[in-house]
Amino acid sequence: MKTLLKFLLIVSLLVGGGLWLLATGKQPEPFVPGTESAARLQPGPLPVVKVERDYVDTSRRTDANGDYPGAADRRLETTLWYPENRESAPYPLLVYSHGFSSSRQEAESLAAYLASHGYIVIAPTYPLTNLRAPGGPRVQDVVNQPADVSFLIDELLAASETPGSALYQQVDPERIGALGLSLGGLTSTLVAFHPEMRDSRISAALSIAGPTFVFTDVFYRHHPLPFLMLAGDIDAIVPWEDNARPVPEQVPGGELVTLRGASHAGFADPAAAMRWLSNPDAVGCWIVQRSMAGAEEEPWFDLIGPPEMGINYGAESALCTMDPLPEAMNPLRQQMLTRVVVGSFFDRQFSRSVATRAAAERYLSEVLADELMEATYVRAAD
Repeated sequence: MKTLLKFLLIVSLLVGGGLWLLATGKQPEPFVPGTESAARLQPGPLPVVKVERDYVDTSRRTDANGDYPGAADRRLETTLWYPENRESAPYPLLVYSHGFSSSRQEAESLAAYLASHGYIVIAPTYPLTNLRAPGGPRVQDVVNQPADVSFLIDELLAASETPGSALYQQVDPERIGALGLSLGGLTSTLVAFHPEMRDSRISAALSIAGPTFVFTDVFYRHHPLPFLMLAGDIDAIVPWEDNARPVPEQVPGGELVTLRGASHAGFADPAAAMRWLSNPDAVGCWIVQRSMAGAEEEPWFDLIGPPEMGINYGAESALCTMDPLPEAMNPLRQQMLTRVVVGSFFDRQFSRSVATRAAAERYLSEVLADELMEATYVRAAD
């Protein structure tokens, strides 16, 4: 009995020490106190409600995938964050899309931050691109995800019109945005710009390290709208040179915020546990390459659309060829930068206050790079 108690005590101490180290170890350099960046990083004044809910779209199938036979509907497990304060409603709605071989949990800190500042954020786990997808994650199913975004917008707008709903009169149908990381950034780009997949209710979109290499400038001219790309210059999974750098050249009014030393995986919350690694993309590349298992060689760009839509069938991007991987910034610092960039972009687009919109514009275009040495900002020429 004494031996067992000693063993349990040792295990408890090890677990407790590990949790303490995870919570307190290798903390990022804080933003300089008194700066605008430090002020913008703070959580907003609104208490946040977090709800887990499943939505089922019975009008569309889930495709067969490997040994998975498919399903007659599309089932979306979601997390919803919204302000508890009803007096300031209606609030803008943001739909967050996760990356390949990931899930909605990657956005927890960003979504909670946005909700505290007066946004309703919904994040689904997509049926076939998540880490635990039946039959294995399938990158090609990204073409079905814009319709998932539209379905969720339908559901939340309907809830906002239903007396007794927790969201009754809470969602502003005139202020809807899309954002996402990696393949979720591609989802957001498709639902914002694609001539057939787009949702006209979306009036601003932000891609975090999302692929764009498959698009020509023609793609973005179908339905121009405010668009910002946030990316790291040492991204090993969605390389900056092929996907982020062209944005100000190709997208009318397009904006690019580059974070020097930022990895791809570092944008996602789970990377917090990888901050002792030299570069989280070492893990990210292993997961993505294992999940794709040759899928990158399978032609599928025709599923996005024909060349006349601005789809480049011959496009290639170097997936995980960077060797050696350079030293990356602390993922916690990277996520701090992400919060202030994303929050400022949507404040500029959706705030009811003229002064707040102007301040957010000035912060993005002038103050951000001045206060935070890792960041640069470029906007498309008029």
